[in-house]
Amino acid sequence: MLRLVPQLARCSRNFTGQKVIRNCVKSLSYTSTRYSDITMTYELTSGEKYTVKAKEGENMLDIAINNDIDIDGFGACEGTLACSTCHLIFKQEDFDKIEDVATDEELDMLDLAFGLTDTSRLGCQVCLTKKLEGVVVKVPEGVNDQR
Repeated sequence: MLRLVPQLARCSRNFTGQKVIRNCVKSLSYTSTRYSDITMTYELTSGEKYTVKAKEGENMLDIAINNDIDIDGFGACEGTLACSTCHLIFKQEDFDKIEDVATDEELDMLDLAFGLTDTSRLGCQVCLTKKLEGVVVKVPEGVNDQR
């Protein structure tokens, strides 16, 4: 349980609204009860690919940080939903597997993102699930930090 306290604090800062906080707590419970690794890949515009393993329930911003993936400007607000620097682009089939729906706050930040697409999400708002095993996310070539 002690491992979850920092995650819960960070998660509760990211969200407003009881329903979303409930989803956050639900996703954190996956981290505490399931320890199987899930593989995902970050693809940079330079062609570099970073394939990493993470726990179910971790968000994609924390996964990049915890695996020391050096993406210029990525996660400038540290996951507080105050910028769009952790913008990721998904393939349509992977985008459709994301369980949590984007909140109005996330959509507002995405409007400021560089290279926005129909399958864009903020990495701090997408938690890894078994459905996303093997997902490849593209990191746009630039960031637009409007903080």
